[in-house]
Order: sequence, then C-alpha cells, then structure tokens
Amino acid sequence: MLQRQAFIQEQKLRMSPQLFQSIKLMELPIIDLREKIDEELEKNPALEVLEEPKTLSLDVTEPFPREEDDYFEATSDSGFIPRGGAEGEQRQFLEGLISRPETLQEHLLWQLTLETADGEVRRIGELLIQNLDDDGFHKEAPESFLKNENPAKIEEALELVRSLDPPGTCTANYKESLQVQARLLPHAPVVMGQALNYLKDLERGNFAGISQILGCTEEQLRFCYRRIQEELSPFPGRQFNSGETRYAVPDVEVRQKNGEFAIFLNKEEIPILGINPFFMKLSGNRKRSGKAARDFVRENIREARWFIQSINQRNYTLLRVAGAIVEFQRPFFIQGPKYLVPLTLRDIAGELGVHETTISRTASGKYMQTEWGLYELRYFFSNSITGTGSQGSRFSKEGVKQILKEIISTEKRNLSDQELTDILAQQEISLARRTVTKYRNELDLGSSYTR
Repeated sequence: MLQRQAFIQEQKLRMSPQLFQSIKLMELPIIDLREKIDEELEKNPALEVLEEPKTLSLDVTEPFPREEDDYFEATSDSGFIPRGGAEGEQRQFLEGLISRPETLQEHLLWQLTLETADGEVRRIGELLIQNLDDDGFHKEAPESFLKNENPAKIEEALELVRSLDPPGTCTANYKESLQVQARLLPHAPVVMGQALNYLKDLERGNFAGISQILGCTEEQLRFCYRRIQEELSPFPGRQFNSGETRYAVPDVEVRQKNGEFAIFLNKEEIPILGINPFFMKLSGNRKRSGKAARDFVRENIREARWFIQSINQRNYTLLRVAGAIVEFQRPFFIQGPKYLVPLTLRDIAGELGVHETTISRTASGKYMQTEWGLYELRYFFSNSITGTGSQGSRFSKEGVKQILKEIISTEKRNLSDQELTDILAQQEISLARRTVTKYRNELDLGSSYTR
C-alpha cells in the first residue's frame, strides 16, 4: 500500500492550565477559596489585595462579559478603580485565614506512605482511601472500580487500610466496621465479635438470654458490652470532622424582599484583587526594563488576570445556580424544609444551559443561608420517593424525612414504624415500612422502644 501525506481537520478540546484553574476554583467553597487566594498572592507578585468588597446581589449583577468584549479585567470587582493602601487589607485578610484541619483521607494516605507494602498494594490502598466518605465507609463498592485488579492484592490492601488509625475504616457500614475494630482490639475476647451481632438486644439489657446463646457468663458479656461502648466507634471517620472547629460559612444568602427573593453573594470573606500598578508600568516601559524582565512581568500579569477572571466566573456561575435553585424550590423558601420538592442536577443544568458536572462542581461544599437556616447546596437536590429524580412523586426524600421528623417530635406516645407508615399514607405519602425505618435511622431518631 502507498503512503501519502494528507491534511485532516478535526476538533479537539485541550485542557489548558487556565481552563484547569477555572474548573478547580469553581469547586472551592468560600473558606478554601480564601486559602487559594492566599497561595496565589504569595506566588504571583503582580497580584495584590485592593480592599474588602461590598456584598454583590444577583439583582444588580451585570451580565458576565463575553469573550469578544474586554475579556480580562484589571480587578476582581468590575468597574473598580485601583486605590492605594492595600497593605492593611492584605494583612487583615491573611490574619483572618482559618486553618484547614487534616481530613480522614490525608491522615490515612500519610500512614500508608510509611507502610512497607509493595507498590501495587499501596496503589490499590490509595484508591480505596479516596473512595471513603466522611464516616470512613465505601462510597462505591470496591468491585465497581477495581474490576481488573488482582483479588489477592485487593484483599491485602483492604486489610492494610482497615488496620490504620483510626481502625475500622474502609468498610461497607458500621456493623462491618465494629467487627473489624473488635478483631484488631488488643486482648479482646472472642465472644466480643459474636456479641456485636446482638447489639439491639444488649441495648435492651437482655444479657441473660444472649449469654446462653453465646455460651458465656452474664458477667463476661457485660464486660464485652462495656468495652464495645468505650473502645469501639461505629463511625470511625467522624472524629476528623469534629477534631477542630471549622464553621460553615455561607457562600450565598437568600432574603425575601417585597414578596420576591433576592440572592446575595457573600464576598465579605473574600478581598478584591487587582493588578499591582508597579507591574503595569513595567510591562509598558521598554526603556527602563530589559526583555527578560518584561517577559517575566507580562507573564505574571497574564496569570493574575486569569486568576481574577476565574474567580469572577465562579461567582457568576454560583449566583446563577443559586437563582435556579430558588426558582425550582420556591415552596421550600416560602413554607419550610418539609416542602422540598424533587430536584436533580439535570433540571438545573437544562435550565441554565450548562453541563451537569458544572452544576455538581458549583454545588459541592458550598452553603446557602436561608430564613430556615443554613443548608448545603447539595441538600436542595433530592430524588423523588417513588421515582428517579424529579420525574416521580411530588414528594422528595428530604422533604418526607422532615415530615417524619415533625410527626415523631409531636407524638403523644412512641409510635412504631408501621404506625408512622400509616400516618404518612394518610398524607398521600406511600412508603414501605422498611423505608420509614431507613429514613428514621438517617435522622438519628431511635426506635419506638429507645425513644
């Protein structure tokens, strides 16, 4: 066959460093954004803090500039005229930074690097750790993303991560976690692992009956139960969420104003950024600076403008997403949490004309202050109780949980799960009894016996 040269025209999306930066900034909640700004200020001398900004409202926000307009802005506050005296604001900003506590994943990964396991086990262990939620349990079943890995290596990595501090992570649920912790507990009697299968009976004080089943004395069983209460944790990862106080700061606030809802972006925590005037002068002065100096200055100015632009894009997208949430969840904002309706990422993405991943990144880790309290943006996305997303019942899962919580808080006597199911059915909320039990447990509400 003959080989000939030919021109081929094709389109490709290339992930530029600027685009990657914009995507990463989109994910950051307000506290992490402050830390990122601090890092950028130290790295880029062309970037400086001008002053603390005013609160920005969606009602007064100008449309985001198009690419054919002046794409790069001189400051992170549109129309702001640079002024002097930025040192005080910068110092105030740096002193006000909140230290970031170590996460469960960081703590486990650090320990994993100190282990003598081979490279394959360590690599699988890293994947398992990155798949853990805040409680220390699997987000997705390991089989779903480790299909092509050696089963023996997977098992070795699981046992390794479970043995790290805190013990009992990398498990499916609290029951499996307690079993792992009991196995790793020094000098733990064999009967302790067996006793974990009868926790509910032990909570009710049925030591005599369980001791006969397990073939031990009642005193031995009481000793094991006491050690379970004092030394085991059903949610081993939670200690890293409460080890250091870190306040949830709202990124946006919704207020009712003249019968309508106004959305305000919280910019009180974020300083206004601008380009250092001295660098701007150097970039245009050919006589007083050489080519190498001018290239250095211009590169830093270009990166500073991209950073400012990315922050503006993040804020604008956040306001749009918050506005769409308010429109879809208007019953919630008017009447309260139990009127939350089913809503999916696809609903908001379709309304705004963006991809679902953009909505997911924008909502991740960010909070909204409402008249009903402070809520994570992800709270407003809830599936229907009888169908997928917003295509099923008019009742959302979170809304039904709030109704269930209200029923239990006002009960005159302790209602069983079947009675709760019947009451919900009277309100045209059809659920199975086991579903009601599941929702009650997610609300951390005890059974009729423990209540």
